[in-house]
Amino acid sequence: MKFIPEILLALLILVQCIVAPKLVKRAKIDTKIPAYIPLVHFLPLLKVIGRPWWWFILLLVPGVNLIMLSILNVEIGIVFNHRSTKQQWIFGALPWYALYILAFKDVQAEYVGPRDWKGKKKSFGREWGEAILFAVVAASIIRTFFLEAFTIPTPSMESSMKVGDYLFVSKVTYGAKIPQTPVSMPFVHNALPGGLTNSYVEWFSLPYMRLPGYGKVERYDPVVFNFPNGDTVVLDPFYVGHDYHALLRSEALYEATMKVGPASAFDEYTFNRNKYESMARQNFTEKKICKHCGRGNLKIEGTRDRPTDKKEMYIKRCIGLPGEEIKIDAGQVYINGNAIENKPGMMWNYAIPAASVNKVQKKLEKLKSELSPSPYEADMVLMPLTESEANDVRNMSPELAGISRHLDSTYKHQPLPIYPNVAEFPYVTWTSDFFGPLVIPSAGWTIELNKDNFIRYQRVINAYEGQTCEIRNGKCYINGQESNSYTFLYNYYFMMGDNRHHSADSRFWGFVPETHIVGKAVFTWFSKENMEYHGSNKIRWDRIFRLVD
Repeated sequence: MKFIPEILLALLILVQCIVAPKLVKRAKIDTKIPAYIPLVHFLPLLKVIGRPWWWFILLLVPGVNLIMLSILNVEIGIVFNHRSTKQQWIFGALPWYALYILAFKDVQAEYVGPRDWKGKKKSFGREWGEAILFAVVAASIIRTFFLEAFTIPTPSMESSMKVGDYLFVSKVTYGAKIPQTPVSMPFVHNALPGGLTNSYVEWFSLPYMRLPGYGKVERYDPVVFNFPNGDTVVLDPFYVGHDYHALLRSEALYEATMKVGPASAFDEYTFNRNKYESMARQNFTEKKICKHCGRGNLKIEGTRDRPTDKKEMYIKRCIGLPGEEIKIDAGQVYINGNAIENKPGMMWNYAIPAASVNKVQKKLEKLKSELSPSPYEADMVLMPLTESEANDVRNMSPELAGISRHLDSTYKHQPLPIYPNVAEFPYVTWTSDFFGPLVIPSAGWTIELNKDNFIRYQRVINAYEGQTCEIRNGKCYINGQESNSYTFLYNYYFMMGDNRHHSADSRFWGFVPETHIVGKAVFTWFSKENMEYHGSNKIRWDRIFRLVD
């Protein structure tokens, strides 16, 4: 069942390639383009049905291509005088059968050319059908190459972008990516509604290409991108959008805990990391369970690889640019040794005395920020606030006058959460507030392949550059060849959420390659509160039709 769409599409392309030479010959079309070569065969068939060459481009646009393929099949029937409603439905719904019959059985079918509608009135159904098809095609082209809608799903960008904000993402700012999986359902990102079935076929893909844009990624830009760590997903309705590599580490730690107990589990896991991650991988792929998820032994459907353009989409603010050195010290970001500006809407966790919360509970609720128990001090709660909101809280009560930012100095909510996710010193001491220094790779930058750079950039070279980077007997190998250096192919960016302590960003999973950049968030066209986060579904009229900060 899993590969039926791919099989049917591949079979249809095969049938078209087989029948195309016969149909071109019968139509007496003069073309030097081979009609039997897959994809190229579309060009002579377009001549047969009397349509312009640029329809070939539409046959490659995701969503549009499936519609255009159906139109192509129907019009092949029309030009060979199969024009009844029943015949058109057969060519549209059963092209595998109809094209075969036309080419090999109905050899007397005369080529009469495209239908001429001059002086004829189309039926009501045809008028509306063509209008709907045109609207779908136009909307798909706009969505693919110009503007795409995006909804803020989590509070990681509060308070500049709130949960329930509906945005338009400009793809022309940085240049639209040519779809890498061009055969897919319209208006669906990576899975069909109501399940986890792929909305695209994987056997036909294109290399990374990008159209020219009128700008480039700048510091503080709100950037939408394909989640880099989304190359593999756990097939569960809840966990499918989570970081697979973080889930794998947590599952491995769980296995270590089951063996040696919680007191020694972390040391056992890090000492035998490959062993326990192999066990975790086996749980996900073969046993199809996630032991640490939920209440334990959660049944899943396995795992699945995803191509770049079908990874989940995230939105963060660009903080570091290619070639820059980034460091975070006590929550302050430094680029090349210089502190950068903290935007007014940025949020940090503030530690608030638990005993004082009840006295000002209603006032705090108006800020619509979540209170959470401090994992460090039992008498404190943490609340994400902007600096302006923090000043308001300080004025609520004398007991709150001294509240200050709470810094994560020992972050262990999951094993090895901070990039590069290793137990080596000094990386194991890095936290979300004390991070780096770390140089962001840029295209053309050459590094020495020593142990330290291997730790920092192995994931980049293997996962995003398409190379194999490994250490054997203390020596580095690139694609099986011993090498002392490596030159990066792409530019990379360091992204962070405005809600600094409630954002899964580059501090946790690393750099964003230029190949994953989708576009820039530019405009909020609608906004409403979210029941889960805000307790209501009220429309936020003050946020509608405004530019994104």
